[in-house]
Amino acid sequence: MGPSDTVNANTGEIAWQVTLGVTDELPEAKRRTGRPGLAGPIVTAGGLVFIGATDDARFRALDARSGKELWEARLEHTAHAVPITYQGKDGKQYVAVMAAGAPAPGAAAGHQALLVFALP
Repeated sequence: MGPSDTVNANTGEIAWQVTLGVTDELPEAKRRTGRPGLAGPIVTAGGLVFIGATDDARFRALDARSGKELWEARLEHTAHAVPITYQGKDGKQYVAVMAAGAPAPGAAAGHQALLVFALP
């Protein structure tokens, strides 16, 4: 898999590229292979990009300006859905994504979940 591009909407130029996805079966130094995936990202007004999409059962937060990975959560299933974000009654911002389908290694088959994370 090649890198995922982020394009500057004002200029049409590629702002940054990042390889999304790891292959856990490979040695640590060779895992950042990129993985096949579906779905797209969501970008928050605070400059965060959230994306599941890849078949490595990870959900990631990236810096919208640089593409630097800021956070990663390992899921029980793949998150082949576009994330959503919302503000709760408590005033906090949340990001949520559906995870279903092919289970990650060691996870039970046939389950699905709506996963919700609070932003700091």
